[in-house]
Amino acid sequence: MPFIPHTDEDVRDMLAAIGAPSIDALFDEIPRELRTQALAGIPAGLSELEVGRLMSERAAQDGRPLSFLGAGAYEHHIPSAVWAIVTRGEIYSAYTPYQAEASQGTLQAIYEYQTMMASLTGMQVSNATLYDGASALAEAALMAVRAHRKSKSLRLLVPTTVHPHYRRVAVATASQQDLRFDPVPYVRETGRVDPAALAPHAGEDITALVIQQPNFFGALEDVDALTDWAHAQGALVIAVVNPTSLALLKPPGEWGATGADIVVGEGQPLGVPLSSGGPYFGFMTTRMEFVRQMPGRIVGRTVDLDGREGFALTLQAREQHIRRGKATSNICTNQGLLMTAATIYLSIMGPEGLERVAAQSAARARELVAALTRIKGVRRGFEGAHFHEAVLLLDRPVAGVLRELASRGILGGYDLSTHYPELGAALLVCATETRTSEDIERYATTLADVLRAARAA
Repeated sequence: MPFIPHTDEDVRDMLAAIGAPSIDALFDEIPRELRTQALAGIPAGLSELEVGRLMSERAAQDGRPLSFLGAGAYEHHIPSAVWAIVTRGEIYSAYTPYQAEASQGTLQAIYEYQTMMASLTGMQVSNATLYDGASALAEAALMAVRAHRKSKSLRLLVPTTVHPHYRRVAVATASQQDLRFDPVPYVRETGRVDPAALAPHAGEDITALVIQQPNFFGALEDVDALTDWAHAQGALVIAVVNPTSLALLKPPGEWGATGADIVVGEGQPLGVPLSSGGPYFGFMTTRMEFVRQMPGRIVGRTVDLDGREGFALTLQAREQHIRRGKATSNICTNQGLLMTAATIYLSIMGPEGLERVAAQSAARARELVAALTRIKGVRRGFEGAHFHEAVLLLDRPVAGVLRELASRGILGGYDLSTHYPELGAALLVCATETRTSEDIERYATTLADVLRAARAA
């Protein structure tokens, strides 16, 4: 924890220097009746040793379970250098870079991030950044309406294989602006969208089609056919992608004949720890023709009068960030620190490192599925290719199985029954490069014991 060096004498000297009789006097503008004299439930001050012990005890209550839980947030190895650099004072405290002459380091970091994300997604321009993957999809929907002026319907087709939380956030954010999100069903046998299922919408006024790859089930959609169908109908394509998977899979900029139009996703896999659910950051890339409709900050590279390279916010007025009434969006205080972590992570990993992470994650997921489906009462939910997640079907309700696994130190996956009741006892499991063969064997052995005990009860 930070060291606070001020002694009582230091405090008295500082108060004397500014002419204040006490620290309380610094807050004399707050009416006395509004001041809290004591906080119930807050213990007396502790020594540094006591605080350290207390925090260690509290942290230990969470334990260190073996996790096979994904569903949008993923445990990857983060090189120690990433956060050692990010938490340096000159980076950790950097804020909005409106004054370019004082913010060249921050601006260059953003520019490098944009360059890498545009390359990773196969698009032409990136922003920096959005709050998380779910709000990024909502922003992409609003952006699609602005960018596709020929469409008057404000209507988007959203497959039910898109992350259910993303769909809910998009509706909550954009439906009050009259956007409609029409569901597209998936094929029960494959867990994917059949392009033929879009046939009833042929000829309709559709603003955009959303495609998640890999989808929420971990399965790989037929992105080429879906993209070409959307463009044939005059609709835009919004891609929702896992950035790690792009080290192996075709980038959205190459989907179909002409590629996706807007690409969004959750940046957490790129050097951001799970942290009990956040904060994370969302990313967005697009075609250059839509750049002025893109929310968030954009940094450009230029030269000054002396020919020296420099960086500055570009292509947007400041109202883009701070004035809701005149702005494309209200992205002001975003997740820039996490974007910086992603920049450092990508720089350290490089293309080959990221590809190894993706390949090992996919291999561990195949190993996990093979091990678990050898257990009586467990079978694959869908056939076909997947990335590092897959759906399994159990012979009994998932919730009770997960509780028993958790009592034995294993987070067994995500119960799909709430969002996909038609699947029955369905479990979404995940493995990344952080899982070993021994971890997988431990999970398989424990799951087999849990199911065996449940049948015997």
